[in-house]
Amino acid sequence: MRYIIVGLGNFGGYLAARLTDLGHEVIGVDANEEKVESVKDAITHAITMDATDVHAVKTLPLKDCHVVVIAIGEDFGASIMVTAIFKQLNVKRLISRSINKVHETVIKAIGVDEIIHPEEDSAERMAKRLQMKGVLDSLNVSDDYNIIEVKVPEKYIGLTIAETKIRQDYNINILTLVKMEEKLNMFGIKSKVRKVSGVVTGETKIEEGDIFLLFGHTKDIQAILSLDEE
Repeated sequence: MRYIIVGLGNFGGYLAARLTDLGHEVIGVDANEEKVESVKDAITHAITMDATDVHAVKTLPLKDCHVVVIAIGEDFGASIMVTAIFKQLNVKRLISRSINKVHETVIKAIGVDEIIHPEEDSAERMAKRLQMKGVLDSLNVSDDYNIIEVKVPEKYIGLTIAETKIRQDYNINILTLVKMEEKLNMFGIKSKVRKVSGVVTGETKIEEGDIFLLFGHTKDIQAILSLDEE
């Protein structure tokens, strides 16, 4: 996969290096030449660029990029401007780092696909999550077992938990379902909020847009992640 990481400070630089180590193509961007120099040997491409310049950003291979991460961690204004530019250019998936609560409110209003909190969600954890296609979040229980959030595969929509036979077929436990509900934010813009279903039963119905919270062995999880590719 191809990633663009904007902001090569401690978080962004490490995330870019880890994704490169995991075999992905990473384009790292920063206006600070020293930061670019510090990571250029650890990532695929390192570019000194002012990402608040829309004309400069358009020179990047945006159509071929799977994920753009805005990892700017100090400059409130630059982060908002850069996030808005990439959103305007319709990148496939846009993730932005939250600097504080006010900043988070603004980038939510812009319409980013995901907001990250480096103090809570380390770059190491995020790198592992991004390389697993379809995984929205993950928690390593041990070297072999994971808890993951994943969009419900299409084949299970409309079934009950019992009818999926996930436990029998994949030896994976469905811990709960997360449903995304639309609400208006303070700007009057619709945004989706998470609602956890609690303890599910065999009769719990799965609906389009639901998210599974699953527990199982890594190899079994990889098998279920490939369902929508079949």
